[in-house]
Amino acid sequence: MRAGILVLSLIAGLAMSFPVSAAEDSGTQGSRGAPADAAKDATKKEPAPPPSVTVIGARDALGILGRDVRSAANENMGRIVDVIVDREGAVRAAVIDFGGFLGVGSRKIVVDWSALHFGRVANKSDSITLELTKEQVTAAPEYKQDAPVIVLGAAGRLQPWDFDK
Repeated sequence: MRAGILVLSLIAGLAMSFPVSAAEDSGTQGSRGAPADAAKDATKKEPAPPPSVTVIGARDALGILGRDVRSAANENMGRIVDVIVDREGAVRAAVIDFGGFLGVGSRKIVVDWSALHFGRVANKSDSITLELTKEQVTAAPEYKQDAPVIVLGAAGRLQPWDFDK
């Protein structure tokens, strides 16, 4: 933990330091005959503030790409291969690689984010639970990039997307 804090401190320190150009350091005239101080003031930039840092415990947050997805009946539903966000950056859905064997015969489907449950994901071997049956997912249309996204959701839980923003 201390090594991580030390690394973050070093990064913040580097973000605060900027090299001085030769024109600023030498006190020479600017390109149009203006004094060097005027050129320095025109090109001087405020140093960037250090980035904010949030520390999340190893058991409090885990990545989900590649995670297995299972139904409530413990059926294999595939694995998460992508996440879909709206224009504001809010997570709306997950793309699941469903069906097939070793990638052959599989297809991608999109499920509403609220249909996924993450209660049992303490480590990488745990799966995410999908609130849909295998029959519902099998009947879902395939996801294709650059085509309208059809999102499969649990009954009564989908909210419409506002495309006019």
